[in-house]
Amino acid sequence: MVVVIAVTFGIVALAELADTSGLVTLILASRFPARLVLLGVAAAFLVQVVVAVVAGSLVGLLPERPLAAALAVIFLVSAVLLLRGDDDDDGIPEATPTTPWRVVALCFGTTLLSELGDPTQIIVATLTARYTDPLAVGVGALLALWAVSALAVFAGNRLRRVVSQRWMTRVVAAILVVLAVLSTVEAIRG
Repeated sequence: MVVVIAVTFGIVALAELADTSGLVTLILASRFPARLVLLGVAAAFLVQVVVAVVAGSLVGLLPERPLAAALAVIFLVSAVLLLRGDDDDDGIPEATPTTPWRVVALCFGTTLLSELGDPTQIIVATLTARYTDPLAVGVGALLALWAVSALAVFAGNRLRRVVSQRWMTRVVAAILVVLAVLSTVEAIRG
């Protein structure tokens, strides 16, 4: 069991370091209190790992094109909301949650949506099928995702002190547009 946890941790951590959800977490942490971001992201990853473990070897049946198209729309809508909020006179984006639980909910939803059908989820499902030890795979994956998220939250929190909110918003919106274009291309190509 310990070997499966360690192998899963290593594979998932490496996969997640190069993934867009780390960027999403970093961005969220640059805008909101670190503890609230980490709480929302950690809860989303718990749900994501449970889904991936339950899915197991059936993950190969997920339709890639509709998922990529949906992600493209989500990325574009997110970019528009960010930019629209950036033009407000009071400096507070319209989509900015005003209570701690709304921040947690935003972080949860954003992370959950960005991880839907993600390579990390597929890796976890495949490892579950390979090792037939869902608990060990789930624990290893969850620990890896939480560790990488904690690093992203730490970095995002530090970034907030160095880069202005207006610049961060514009850069994030540009990144989301690029991700939307890439997702659109993936949806078209299949």
